[in-house]
Amino acid sequence: MIKGFKEFILRGNVIDLAVAVVIGAAFTTIVNAIVNGLINPLIALVFNASSLDQVGWTVTNYNGDEVFFGFGMILGAVINFLAVAVVVYFVFVYPMNHIKERAAARAGVSPADEEPKLPTEQELLVQIRDLLDKQGNQPQAPARP
Repeated sequence: MIKGFKEFILRGNVIDLAVAVVIGAAFTTIVNAIVNGLINPLIALVFNASSLDQVGWTVTNYNGDEVFFGFGMILGAVINFLAVAVVVYFVFVYPMNHIKERAAARAGVSPADEEPKLPTEQELLVQIRDLLDKQGNQPQAPARP
């Protein structure tokens, strides 16, 4: 049992996953700092960001109580998500993809070399037809009574 656990822990996937979680936690701090320090002030230039949570409708229900429908909170969450996605893509993903492409170009590897081309459905059907035709033309052993 201990040997199996040791093999599980020393397997590359577990170590890679642990490193990814730690890096992801540190990365979250960077993204939040960029969003809070740069993106949110830009949004505050257009909207009053401090009162975005109070934007909505107040409706009176059958009991006479007021119910608040705050679409400003939803709008703020959507803007925050889009801001995080934009920061992650343009600050981290796009440059990393560009660096990988340049490294692949230096190594002489083209994107077409990375993935083999799979046959089309028509090509597969032609291959199956040819195999069946070949099997049908071969003499078969006589059936035993």
